[in-house]
Amino acid sequence: MSADAPEIHVAVDLTVLTLRDGALSVLLIQREDEPHRGKWALPGGFIIPGEDLEEAAYRVLADEASLGSGAVHLEQVRTFGTPGRDPRGHVVSVAFMALGADLPDPQRGDDVADARWWALADLDGVGLAFDHAAVLAVSVDRARSKLEYTTLAVTFLPEEFTVSQLRGVYESVWGTTLDAGNFHRKATRTEGFLEELDRHAAPTGGRPARLYRAGGGDSLMPPLLRSGD
Repeated sequence: MSADAPEIHVAVDLTVLTLRDGALSVLLIQREDEPHRGKWALPGGFIIPGEDLEEAAYRVLADEASLGSGAVHLEQVRTFGTPGRDPRGHVVSVAFMALGADLPDPQRGDDVADARWWALADLDGVGLAFDHAAVLAVSVDRARSKLEYTTLAVTFLPEEFTVSQLRGVYESVWGTTLDAGNFHRKATRTEGFLEELDRHAAPTGGRPARLYRAGGGDSLMPPLLRSGD
């Protein structure tokens, strides 16, 4: 490489999603330092020399969100590298999304002013640092799309759950209302999606609902479409 080659930095940014009080929510940190001091941003950071990208993502989760590797489903979404996206120089960021069930309140890391969950519906008018609004939008769209053709929805649920709780995940993530009977029929008849258990949820005034857990499949065939078809 030429000695005068431009220096390019590599970072990871994470869109951490969970359901809180039935609302799809994202973890944001308030920046302590410049640039964008005081603004809200996605958790992220530069990779350390010799560090794998996924290893860096889990380090950021631990440092800025107090989440261990077993708490979330982590996957790479896209790479963002438009010049000027970071005033500190040419920074290429690998975006990850991390999905988990009932994730705890974050403990603020040493390098951030604050950290908390935000319902996506509450982010209107909140200007995120860098190009994180675009990173967030792409990651949320990826999560919504993957719920159609993969079993990823169970990531938002405890180990045992009802079909009603599963439908609630789809409704919260998609921002829509689904027909209960139609959803139950599709979910329970899709091979590899759910495993029926021989016990029921605690009664809540009506007939106790059957409990399920995740089946062994990764994909949904046929898919569960947002259109309801």
